[in-house]
Amino acid sequence: MIELIRSNDAVFLSWLTMRLEQEGIEAVVLDGHMAVADGSIPAIQRRVMVIDPHIDRAKLVLREADDL
Repeated sequence: MIELIRSNDAVFLSWLTMRLEQEGIEAVVLDGHMAVADGSIPAIQRRVMVIDPHIDRAKLVLREADDL
């Protein structure tokens, strides 16, 4: 798996994983529990991971967020 993005923005990550799913791209969000356990300090960001063959398509979905 390849890291697509790191973020502490739960709303953005929810949108991103939904859009990836709509495009048939399997994504996994890692470190979610650690980020919550850490509290409001943004030291630990959640990581969105996708499988290697889907990284280019996933980056296109990520660019869509810039257009919003």
